[in-house]
Amino acid sequence: MHNQRTISFVVLFISGIYLFAQSDQAQTKSYTTDRTKTEISIDGLLNDEAWDQVEWGGDFNGHRPEYMVDPTQKTQFKILYDAKYIYVGIRAFDTEPEKIERRMTRRDGFDGDRVTVMFDSYFDKRTAFSFTASASGVKGEEYVSNNGDDWDSTWDPIWYLRTSIDSEGWIAEMKIPLSQLRFANKESHTWGIQLSRNFFRGNEVYTWQPVDPNAPGWVHLFGELNGLKGIKPQKQFEIQPYVLASVEKYPIEEENEFRNEGKEFNGNVGLDAKIGITSDITLDLTFNPDFGQVDADPSAVNLSAFQLFFQERRPFFLEGSSLLTFGTSGGPNNLFYSRRIGGRPIGRLPSDIQNSDFPNQTQILGAAKLTGKNAKGFSWGLLESFTNREIIDVIDTLGVMRQERVQPYTNYLVGRVQQDINGGKTVVGAMATNMNRIDNTGENLELAHNNAQSAGVDIDHNFRDRKYGIELRYAMSRVEGSKEALLRTQTSSERFFQRSNNNHREVDSTRTDLVGSAASVRFGKRSGDWRWTIGSNYRSPGLALNDVGFLRQTDDINNWVWTQYRVNKVTNTFRSQRYNIYAENNNDFGGAVTGRGINMNMNLEFNNYWEFGQGAWFGASRVSNADLRGGPSIKYPGNINYWFRVESNSRKRVRVSLNNRFNWGNNNFSKGYNVSLDLNIRPTDAMQISISPRANWNRNELQYITQTDFEDDTRYILGTVKRQTYSMSVRANYNITPNLTLEFWGQPFIATGEFSEFKRVHLPNSENYDQRFANYSESEIVFNEEDESYEVFETNSTDADYSFSDPNFNIVQFRSNFVMRWEYIPGSTLFLVWASNGSAFNRSSENGFGDLSSQLSNLEGSNTFLIKYTYRFIL
Repeated sequence: MHNQRTISFVVLFISGIYLFAQSDQAQTKSYTTDRTKTEISIDGLLNDEAWDQVEWGGDFNGHRPEYMVDPTQKTQFKILYDAKYIYVGIRAFDTEPEKIERRMTRRDGFDGDRVTVMFDSYFDKRTAFSFTASASGVKGEEYVSNNGDDWDSTWDPIWYLRTSIDSEGWIAEMKIPLSQLRFANKESHTWGIQLSRNFFRGNEVYTWQPVDPNAPGWVHLFGELNGLKGIKPQKQFEIQPYVLASVEKYPIEEENEFRNEGKEFNGNVGLDAKIGITSDITLDLTFNPDFGQVDADPSAVNLSAFQLFFQERRPFFLEGSSLLTFGTSGGPNNLFYSRRIGGRPIGRLPSDIQNSDFPNQTQILGAAKLTGKNAKGFSWGLLESFTNREIIDVIDTLGVMRQERVQPYTNYLVGRVQQDINGGKTVVGAMATNMNRIDNTGENLELAHNNAQSAGVDIDHNFRDRKYGIELRYAMSRVEGSKEALLRTQTSSERFFQRSNNNHREVDSTRTDLVGSAASVRFGKRSGDWRWTIGSNYRSPGLALNDVGFLRQTDDINNWVWTQYRVNKVTNTFRSQRYNIYAENNNDFGGAVTGRGINMNMNLEFNNYWEFGQGAWFGASRVSNADLRGGPSIKYPGNINYWFRVESNSRKRVRVSLNNRFNWGNNNFSKGYNVSLDLNIRPTDAMQISISPRANWNRNELQYITQTDFEDDTRYILGTVKRQTYSMSVRANYNITPNLTLEFWGQPFIATGEFSEFKRVHLPNSENYDQRFANYSESEIVFNEEDESYEVFETNSTDADYSFSDPNFNIVQFRSNFVMRWEYIPGSTLFLVWASNGSAFNRSSENGFGDLSSQLSNLEGSNTFLIKYTYRFIL
């Protein structure tokens, strides 16, 4: 109650100070278009007679680095339309046309000189369709939502573009089908519109409708497009089948019948479709999808109690993902995490299985996504997906082959609705998810939930010309399953109800369901040179989202405050400046402090276009409820974390970014240093190479190893780990044409962890750091080389009291993807793919970078060669 009263007082006090701020937004511009009377040929020249029907629009203004200054270069545009298309012609004048940057990238690369047109065709002042043309002819598109907070570059509409360069500058000529836009069915239209230009060598951005960079939001500040009459919403109907053939080569394993041939051939067919049911509703379908052309996840070593989060990379689930989201108190925690669909099967194999053909993913039989928004500001998204059951061949220890079911048929349903009120100043929404595993029976599946549901409501309200805002969210979850499944849920890493000093939740081995909730509130000033936000959120111990969503940890109450001062005016030294302060306090539901600290950082851009940033985190002592994996909580000393970064001029053909991070734990319990370098090279306009090496050195005295029973007690064993991680991501893209690209990604990865100074937990929450653990003496612990384990003689008996496996690890991996991508006609693509994955593991000690890097050249692994052909039919 005390924390709630304090937050309420601070909110009222700060809002009272700023409640009288005034708006200084520029006057709304308008442009009047006309229907074409003659045909337009898209050739990038703007010399068709039809373009003479309308006047040039212009008078662009500076947006960055300074607002409302005269642009260095002049920009003009014209817009026409007919019954099927809208045409945009942009003339980007340049006094030195030989210096125009014609950098080529793959689609949505957004590099070099470029221009963009954005249509708020709903005229809802919250969403827009953005089309970008680079001087080299590369296309980019983004679906803009939440008034400019979300830009979805995975939206890939069909449209047409040609560019040219002449003595006056360069030209972009666009032909955009009305079927790719969404608008109301009425006789006369007014759309929101914005045009922008990125003048690359000056690192400047101009906009047609002036928008203060410090203003809250984006789309609601657009200008207006008038003169659209007699156009009708086009019903989009596109079908895109695919055929695929692949061969995988892998090391032969003579004693494994599933891997003893050295290669495996596969073929597949599937279908994607996009159907405009009405002018407001679009249906996306996929049947038996394949994502073989998608990059692999980066390598990582996880020594924590929690699962890792990896970004979604599959196009079907990426497009429109900004709508189907509902965050719960920051970070990746969300009611919906699309990678749950088609992930690794959930079943566990019996202990007598020697070899199996266990798949890395579950087959998606089909998925449907229904999205739309009507003229009254009501938007919705519905995702339905059905995955196959997985029955695999296994061989037991007696050499007998049989089948085991490791995944039942599973249905996923996700729905999201939002209603704009008062021109989008207030948005009210709700979301619900449901997962149902069909016939989820059998020993292999008894630990999985039968059903999982979640639902949430949210409201985002802006006032005082959108300078201030408050956001409220509340969500609940429920999972249902067998007693064994719910026992596992209660004792999993997200909760650990079984902790001996857990004074507010306990394990109930009879329950068959679990209910939890999460909520958040934030209030702040969203525009101006000085911004601030104050917030509070919680995740209850019973919250369970990981069947459909993502949840790292529960049992958390977080109160925080953030403020930023920004300078967008060019000074004698800087082009822009940002100064931030953030402070937070975390408690569990029993009142224990699980996190507390303050962060201060700054980010500067100099007039020579270099950037510098630095920051520091000062953390107080805290308690972890998870690190002992179900054991008692353990108290950690405070720490200091300092980082800085330096980045060179991003306009140059060689760009370097250096990042360093240092960590010092109090009582010398931990120490770390991380360094990363990003080198981007542009040998030609058509080629881009990026090399990103990373190195990480860390020492931690209190790294959890394992736990074991001893004399009616449990020993929680820790050790000092010295961990080194080295990786280097290499990416090379070459554009043969704007629609034909060669793309390579590769990552060598080396990680080593060497343990010493073993200890057991003694008084984990003692105020005296040295009392929290007891070190094993040399006579108490002996390494058994034959078993690769440590034997502990705690009672000085002749036989070991208990033992634990050698925790040392050495990991060497190399992953790569090579993709040829040819969009031979708009919307239709041919892929040629080569994917490689090799790895090695051992537990030897005293290894450094030189000892392990030599193994990269002879790693054993798999190589997959794939050809995928798609063709889009527009009906």
